[in-house]
Amino acid sequence: MRSTAILLLFASALLTAQQQPTTAATAASRDTSFIDAQGTAHVTRVVPLPANVSPEAQRRLSRAEPDQAVPQSIAEQRVAVARWAAGAAAWTKLLPNQLVEDKIAGVPVRIVTPDGMPEANRDKVLLDLHGGGFVLDSGSLTESIPLAGYTKIKVVAVLYRLAPEHPYPAAVDDSIAVYKELLKTYKPSHIVIYGCSAGAILTGEVAAKIKQLGLPQPAALGIFSGMGDFARDGDSIALFSLKGLSGHLDPPAGRPHDPAYVGTTDPKDPLLSPIYSDLSGLPPTLFVTSTRDLLLSGTVNLHRAFINAGVDAHLVVYDGLWHTFWYDSPLPEAIEANRLMADFFVKQLGK
Repeated sequence: MRSTAILLLFASALLTAQQQPTTAATAASRDTSFIDAQGTAHVTRVVPLPANVSPEAQRRLSRAEPDQAVPQSIAEQRVAVARWAAGAAAWTKLLPNQLVEDKIAGVPVRIVTPDGMPEANRDKVLLDLHGGGFVLDSGSLTESIPLAGYTKIKVVAVLYRLAPEHPYPAAVDDSIAVYKELLKTYKPSHIVIYGCSAGAILTGEVAAKIKQLGLPQPAALGIFSGMGDFARDGDSIALFSLKGLSGHLDPPAGRPHDPAYVGTTDPKDPLLSPIYSDLSGLPPTLFVTSTRDLLLSGTVNLHRAFINAGVDAHLVVYDGLWHTFWYDSPLPEAIEANRLMADFFVKQLGK
């Protein structure tokens, strides 16, 4: 079985981004470890291809990805991701639906209604807060189509305002506006709020804002590869890129990540970083992540905070897979994860 040699660089002010990609000739071939005077770890690990993931996932993990930096403007990223998101058609082929572009409370939304939705589900709705690093939309289709299909419940995906043009709290405000409008039609016990990546972070922020405003909480939350602390990074963000152990990774910069979103807000603000807020009384919540997810630490740390606050919180961690792997429709693990999420939501909405 082929092995992948990866150089994992923990934060160091002396390290700079590689200008040339690592090749087979220059790749590390043994494990090393050095802890400097500041406690920063400089380590090399040789990590075999996982034997316990699907053949499809193994092929994905075996792709050769250059590790040198390839700068892209936000505009270029948005174009590239819009092209990639068109792949959501694969989910539609698997789970037929009707897609409508609309506005709710003046906020643009995408509404996905699954084919064959039973009459009993017409008074229920899932509210999706999409991923994309707060600067683009990588999930309003890839997150909503599978969940609509597997739950047989309508999904409303909020196309909230994006940073850097609209930093925090614009995305929270837009999401709250849509939620308030949905409360005019749906019982709170018939609404679920969920999101992936940036949308998972936003889900925690929205839940904290709902509590601050004294609004009724939804039936459940889904926090799928997220975090709740902009002030402190955990290990995983220094270990993994968006593609896991492949691709370019800069050492941590020692400042809050997603600065375009945070703007001038205090990173410890309890609504921006709900890990610092009173989380008691939040609804049942499902957390999902994976062992090569850059937000693995953020997800498990927020889950622990929910548990410590007495919330009925559940955590599922998939082995060997990358950030938001459940976007990728050909993967058996993606189908499994989306079914897991759907089953949790259906169970909570049936109470």
